[in-house]
Amino acid sequence: MAKRVKKVIITGVTREAADEAFASYAKADASISKIQAEIELQCAKVREKYQNQLADLTKERDLAFDTLQSFATENQTELFAKKKSLDMAHGTIGFRTGTPKLKTLKGFTWASALQMVKEFLPGYVRKTEEIAKDKLLADRDTEITATRDGKEQQEKLSVEMARCGIQVVQDEAFYVEPKKEETA
Repeated sequence: MAKRVKKVIITGVTREAADEAFASYAKADASISKIQAEIELQCAKVREKYQNQLADLTKERDLAFDTLQSFATENQTELFAKKKSLDMAHGTIGFRTGTPKLKTLKGFTWASALQMVKEFLPGYVRKTEEIAKDKLLADRDTEITATRDGKEQQEKLSVEMARCGIQVVQDEAFYVEPKKEETA
């Protein structure tokens, strides 16, 4: 079971202690990078060692799958009349019914089907309304013509956004970026 560790907030840190902490951070970060690179190198060597064997086995498996699929398809009416699966010496083969999905008929596109559904099945057309957040963010500092008390006046979009209960916020995240040194 994983041990739960609380993060202790450190206060009253001097510049010297911060420099020492940064040196420790950079050293640990460099060691982590070196170990991860070694792991990747070893993994690449193992992958390379077994690459040809895996390719041969994959071809063999795919050929066997195609053979089993042909057998099942050619004998589907006799073998799968009562059950959708067949137990064999080394496992089970069968057919699974997929999740129902809609597909357009020949000669129809989804756009043409939409027009027909609008006419004959209007209750099955979605009308999605949502705030164009990207546009509000992009235009937040522009002047717009706003209506207040029946009068039109120039106003910053951000002021009108606040009137609508929307504000622009930017989170700030702390980061540590050690200088990378080349290791030979």
